[in-house]
Amino acid sequence: MTINQTNENGKVTLALSGRLDTVTAPELEAALDTSLGGATELCFDFTDLEYISSAGLRVLLKAQKTMNTKGKMKITGVNETIMEVFEITGFVDILTIE
Repeated sequence: MTINQTNENGKVTLALSGRLDTVTAPELEAALDTSLGGATELCFDFTDLEYISSAGLRVLLKAQKTMNTKGKMKITGVNETIMEVFEITGFVDILTIE
C-alpha cells in the first residue's frame, strides 16, 4: 500500500493505493498517529484502493473515534468492492462516504 498525505489548514488528506490489510494496516495507523495532532478534518481518498480487510476497518473505526472529538472525517472514491464491505459490516452507518 502507498499513502500520499497532504496537510492544509487543519485538513489532512490521505490518498491510499493498493491493499489495506493485516500487513499494511499498521503503516496507516502510524501515519494517522503522527498526522492528526492539529487536524480538524480528515479525508481518506480511496480512488486507488483495491481491497480492505478487517484490520483496515479497525484502523478506520479508530480514526473515526478520534475525529469525533476533533472535527470530521470522510471517505471519497470508494469502489464497488469496498462499498460492499462497508455495507455488509454496517460501516455505511458509521462513516461518511462520498
